[in-house]
Amino acid sequence: MIDDTRAGGEPRSLEALAIAIVVIAVLLGLALLPRVLPAGSGAVMEGKDAPDIEGAIVANGSGAFSLAAQRGKPVLLDFWATWCPPCRAEAPVVSRAADRYKDRAIVIGVDTSDAPGKAAAQAPGIGITFPVVYDDDDRIAHAYGVSTLPTLVLVSRDGKILATRTGLSGDAEIDALMKQALDR
Repeated sequence: MIDDTRAGGEPRSLEALAIAIVVIAVLLGLALLPRVLPAGSGAVMEGKDAPDIEGAIVANGSGAFSLAAQRGKPVLLDFWATWCPPCRAEAPVVSRAADRYKDRAIVIGVDTSDAPGKAAAQAPGIGITFPVVYDDDDRIAHAYGVSTLPTLVLVSRDGKILATRTGLSGDAEIDALMKQALDR
C-alpha cells in the first residue's frame, strides 16, 4: 500500500490538484472561446452592410423598429440581457448617451438570450430609457456575430457597421463612437 500522507500528517492529494487544474483550464477556455472564434466576432463585420433588423419595441416605447427605416441617422445597437451584471451596469451609461444624441442618432436596445417579457419588466429599474426590441431565438445577435454581452454595434447613416465594442463602455468611449458616426 502507498503511503498517502505527508511528513506533517496531511493527506497528499495529487488527484485534487489534477481536478483543480482541469477545472481552471475549462473555465479559462470558456472565458476565452467567445473572443477567439471568428464567427462570434462582431469586429469581422466592420465595414460591411448591417443586417436589417425588425422587431416589436417591448420597452420604452411601442410599435415596431426597423433598422432600414433609420437610414440617414447613425444607430447604436446595445445588445444586453437582464441576467447580465455588466449589461445592467452599462445601462445608465448608454441611456445618458441616448439622451445626449437623441436629435442626431438612434439608440436601440436588443434584449437577447433572455426570456420573453423580461426586458419590459426590468428595463426601467436598471436605468434603460431608450427603446428595446426583443431578440427572439437570438436571431439578431447571430446576424451581428454577437457572442458576448454587453456588446455595442455602431451603424453608420448609410447602413454600414462602423464599430463593435464588447464589454463595459464608459461615457467617453461611447462619445468617441458617436463622434465617429456623426463626422462621417
